[in-house]
Amino acid sequence: MLAISVRKIVHIIYLAREGTVGDAEGHAFIDALNDDEKASLTAVAWIGRGAFEPEDYAEAVSTAITEATTPTADYLLGMPHLAENLESGLEALGLDVTGEEEDFLRQGS
Repeated sequence: MLAISVRKIVHIIYLAREGTVGDAEGHAFIDALNDDEKASLTAVAWIGRGAFEPEDYAEAVSTAITEATTPTADYLLGMPHLAENLESGLEALGLDVTGEEEDFLRQGS
């Protein structure tokens, strides 16, 4: 369903939690995503903040593609509560990130 791996979203969540998502590392990570991944990431954030319902995921992705006027990294990194929006969006979509979070933490230590 998602055009981006849950693992990549978890990575962005952790960058946001650490307060480093707005720095060069966060920009570089998001800039390296392909266009479909960027649109999917934006859609998950929108669902998490309540702009779209989970069942409207495809519409959110389409909107992210057609209405993009600023670079995705700039847009998302300027979004208040990015980590919380992404977490809520994944949860609303019924995606369990527990395993991905554990793997991410294990590799980071």
